[in-house]
Amino acid sequence: MSRIGFVGVGTMGAPMARNIAKGGHAVRAYDVNKKAVEGLADAGITPAASAADAARHADILITMLPNSQHVKEAAFGENGFAAVLAKDALYIDMSTIAPAVTDTIAERMAELGIAMVDAPVGRQQMHAVAGKLLIMVGGADADVERARPILALMGDTIVHCGRVGMGARMKVVNNYMSIALNVLSAEALVLAERSGLDPDLARKTMLGTAAGQGHFGSTYPSKVLKGDLSPGFMVDLAHKDLGLALDLAKDIGAPAATGSAARGAYDQARERGKGREDWTTIYAMLREGAKKA
Repeated sequence: MSRIGFVGVGTMGAPMARNIAKGGHAVRAYDVNKKAVEGLADAGITPAASAADAARHADILITMLPNSQHVKEAAFGENGFAAVLAKDALYIDMSTIAPAVTDTIAERMAELGIAMVDAPVGRQQMHAVAGKLLIMVGGADADVERARPILALMGDTIVHCGRVGMGARMKVVNNYMSIALNVLSAEALVLAERSGLDPDLARKTMLGTAAGQGHFGSTYPSKVLKGDLSPGFMVDLAHKDLGLALDLAKDIGAPAATGSAARGAYDQARERGKGREDWTTIYAMLREGAKKA
């Protein structure tokens, strides 16, 4: 049994702390919302008076907080945990914060002689309750292995992304795609509905193509990630079809700002003579542009 300090028991943190306690560990929790901590009493979780109090005598200290400032305050502010956490303890930050802040915190922890991993989570609150989060971990191999038994109580998929800070970077990249795709998905359903199509029919139909399956599970592995840009679906055709959709959206008054922004990339690919390459060449083109920047 390990002694776990847990700072931040909100919507996600509370079920995570519960699952650690259910796993047989002694959990001492702190949150600025005292009622949130009191609500964990039935799980045998002990309330702490501050972040420092949660960290006192802890083998592992976990933070699950809303933003970068909250994590910095919990660590280094008044009654912060960094001043009292034992040198042989492990600090795990599971918050979603700026990678640069994660790097700074890790550097300060290293100066204090405290090992740290960052382990932000993917999926939703229901997965936190079920102990089936996806956890993106950054840290030294030995530190990640030390954290793994505790992380396994909260998630069923643990991905070691590299050094400390790489978990934060993976989470930001994941959220970038997920959040942007949400807008495009919404635009597509509005376009379908305004065209007279049943939105659920449209959704089910698109699940049979790359539109609904996602390029990471279909086109990318078979083409650009293999270095094969022979056309399965040409950039020129993608540009033409995207134009048809944007024209339709204009005619029926459907929003299409995300699609309009995407057309700029296809315009650029054609200007560079890539019109007859596979449409996944967009990745190769943007990657090359990023190298030059």
